[in-house]
Amino acid sequence: MGIAMENQQHKNFQLLQMSSEASSEADKKRWTLNDFDIGKPLGRGKFGHVYLAREKRSNHIVALKVLFKTQLKQSQVEHQLRREVEIQSHLRHPNILRLYGYFYDQKRVYLILEYAAKGELYKELQKCKYFSERRASTYVASLARALIYCHGKHVIHRDIKPENLLVGAQGELKIADFGWSVHTFNRRRTMCGTLDYLPPEMVESVEHDASVDIWSLGVLCFEFLYGMPPFEAKEHSDTYRRIIQVDLKFPVKPVVSSAAKDLISQMLVKDSSQRLPLKKVLEHPWIVQNADPSGVYKG
Repeated sequence: MGIAMENQQHKNFQLLQMSSEASSEADKKRWTLNDFDIGKPLGRGKFGHVYLAREKRSNHIVALKVLFKTQLKQSQVEHQLRREVEIQSHLRHPNILRLYGYFYDQKRVYLILEYAAKGELYKELQKCKYFSERRASTYVASLARALIYCHGKHVIHRDIKPENLLVGAQGELKIADFGWSVHTFNRRRTMCGTLDYLPPEMVESVEHDASVDIWSLGVLCFEFLYGMPPFEAKEHSDTYRRIIQVDLKFPVKPVVSSAAKDLISQMLVKDSSQRLPLKKVLEHPWIVQNADPSGVYKG
């Protein structure tokens, strides 16, 4: 499918959305399952499945995430889901997966999501073992821009990791999962996220702010270049210890430039106020020299 055609379908779908949002409450267009042709499964999550789908009126291709209410209730995550939908549906950025809308029936909740044609970044990283510096820097720059946008809207993501990133049709990275994100003007204490990516302040249960995302981006940059997170250990307790001590060691292989190591070292700093701000990440020599200015890794 050509980009022009894809963009036209995207516009058609957005017009549909706008008309449904603008209509009066009485005749407001509610999506239902009948509005979609359901295609192949794209993946499965903790609470349901994701399918390729086509919205019949606009012909727009989307990803339909189907969640089971009973499982959401059992895990007591209804509030978290509501927050995720509320946050993600208001974000508009090329490196953030769009959430177009949602609907539900007696048993299920359906999220209508942008379709990222090239799938999960995690699988790509597993296949490649590790990424080139050009590819890693392009991804890190894209994410830094997306996080600057989020933080400008007082949204902290709190769970940046390969499993939560998708790749769009042109090769652009998309932050896909906002399950742990929070809309906040204050510092937070909640322990969340994924162990290997947790910053010291979360491990030690002290207050945290938006700079948790800078730490996670540093961990991600390391994992892109080395194929494993920096504080990985056999036991959870050892991972905790290594994070708290910022026990950062760079393996000999694969060979990684000193500029890349310098950037990682400036993001993985225990004192959150001393971490390299995201705007400075974009100005770092390693990013400037290696990242594709288009924000798209072209292979």
